[in-house]
Amino acid sequence: MSAGWSAENAKRAYLQALKMAKRGKEPDVSEFISALAAGKNARFMVAVCAGAAGSTTLALAAAARQTGGRAVCICRSPNEQQASRKALGAYGDSVEFVVGDARTLLLGEYRGSDFVLVDCDMTNAREVFMAAFKGAKKDDNRALVVGYNVRHRVSKWRQMKASFLPIGEGLLVTKVDSNNNNIVKSLEKVEQRRKSNWIVKVDKCTGEEHIFRVTYPNKKLQIEV
Repeated sequence: MSAGWSAENAKRAYLQALKMAKRGKEPDVSEFISALAAGKNARFMVAVCAGAAGSTTLALAAAARQTGGRAVCICRSPNEQQASRKALGAYGDSVEFVVGDARTLLLGEYRGSDFVLVDCDMTNAREVFMAAFKGAKKDDNRALVVGYNVRHRVSKWRQMKASFLPIGEGLLVTKVDSNNNNIVKSLEKVEQRRKSNWIVKVDKCTGEEHIFRVTYPNKKLQIEV
């Protein structure tokens, strides 16, 4: 870890997360996330979940208690927000809940965050990652963007300069530094390739095959051969 790593913060947040989740001596990925966030002295933490908030959001709340920071959870709807508060129980007040589009918020109101946690079970996880990179705090090279639930999606993230940790369902840990823009460009290129389609048309008169690459498959095109 970097010189800014605080082992004491990490240990205390780890134990706090264990207590909040009521798991006794059976830690999981959430406690590791809490230790990572607190150890890096994160003060502005944002969680983006695929559904209602759970133990991973509690992990950020535990880290925030240790560092004196704030933990925010972005929900996609009022119903999800209500379910998240209920799921966190007595610790619901330790997290700020907001309803909205994660990409817009990470680039707007929550720009400058130093720890972003993304649930890769979301269909638009890649776009959220890019928004997190673009909006993250950059002046001290301390910010982290962390993905969880990535075990079955590792091959889709190979272009990133990230560390894959086989903890729980898999963690992807990426530091936001001076190469941040290069990582974003790499992700954007991958996303562009992912969205492109190849179409084969056969000329009815000559039998020749014509191959077309359609970059935006949702756009209506008329191809004549």
